[in-house]
Amino acid sequence: MPRLRPRGTIAAALAGTAALALALTGCVPNNPGGGSAGTTGEAILVTLRDEKCTVGTASAPSGPVTFQVTNKGTDVNEFEVLASDKLHIAGEKENIGPGTTVQYVVQLAEGRYFTACKKGMVGSPTSLAAFSVTKGSDDTKTASETKQIQQAVTNYTGYVKDQAGQLLSATQTFAAAYEAGDAAAARAQYPAARRHYERIEPTAEQFGDIDPALDLREADLEQGQSWTGWHRIEKDLWAPAGHTPSSAADLKQLGDRLVSDTKRLYDLVYAKGFSLTLNQISNGASSLMEEVAGSKISGEEETFSHTDLWDFAANVDGAQVSYETVRSVLVGRGDAGKAMAKKLDAEFAAIGKLLSQYASGESYVSYTQLSTAQVKELSNKVNALSEPLSQLTSILVKERR
Repeated sequence: MPRLRPRGTIAAALAGTAALALALTGCVPNNPGGGSAGTTGEAILVTLRDEKCTVGTASAPSGPVTFQVTNKGTDVNEFEVLASDKLHIAGEKENIGPGTTVQYVVQLAEGRYFTACKKGMVGSPTSLAAFSVTKGSDDTKTASETKQIQQAVTNYTGYVKDQAGQLLSATQTFAAAYEAGDAAAARAQYPAARRHYERIEPTAEQFGDIDPALDLREADLEQGQSWTGWHRIEKDLWAPAGHTPSSAADLKQLGDRLVSDTKRLYDLVYAKGFSLTLNQISNGASSLMEEVAGSKISGEEETFSHTDLWDFAANVDGAQVSYETVRSVLVGRGDAGKAMAKKLDAEFAAIGKLLSQYASGESYVSYTQLSTAQVKELSNKVNALSEPLSQLTSILVKERR
């Protein structure tokens, strides 16, 4: 889902959650005098404005790089670190609301990159600026730790590939029913197929136009923009009053496009050069819970079908797999790592228990059946999990030089 509403707006829509909203952003106090030279241990200051974004330095040593990002604009914004091809995303921090300051840690290898921002979290990145990563000090990881990290990356990469494969198969079956005009079968398959995408969405977002093609909501369409993907089809299957049904030709075009875009994602994660890093896995866990806070809690993700709890559960699934993949590395980070693991174990168990109350087998009740109090309870659990997850990467990369 390319765009989230600013946290404050979401919180205002949910009675009693305003005080909890800041925890979801990983907020820190503004620090105008903080480091900006990109030396080891210093946070690089980034300022986002409506017309542009600026980065305090154009270089940093390899390893964990911390950006302290302040949004001085009037709209939600996104900060990105792009690979040298300006297409692949090495790291991104989404949904940075106006007046918000967040810290974002990304592990960067020696090489050439570009920093950029994306006002409104839609469209192409702007304010592209060259950013070089020089060779850092010697890495002090032990052979055992290196092996542990490599195993975590291998395991999670396998999970992403598995979910992409299941997504492709389920999408092909779903599209066949949709194109044949079997709306009942397509409606039944819709949320079950989508969950595979929701579990690995942070990976899909690394590939530029894949996520907008597959997961763009009607509310986020720009003027003249073509609308494809799951939510365009969702509107057909759960047609609101006044909606003009798609023709047989349109059904085929939309179904075929959904399959072809999903096949592109599948091919990308199975490509020889596809790889992930430890911080992409841990930041992905945090990003998935931001997805929940940004659109699932408010009921905006599945506007027509109201199958938001399916997506909610899938995001939690994906975040938990990400966390459990790196957990052994986390507990090796001393007392802070052990304490964080204990906290996350408890919070994942708590949110899983709460979600199970709305499940029947693998299905979930319609989001419209939840009361305001039940939505608030879910929101509280999301906040309780999101806060420690926002700190996961900073603990994982600590002492890795």
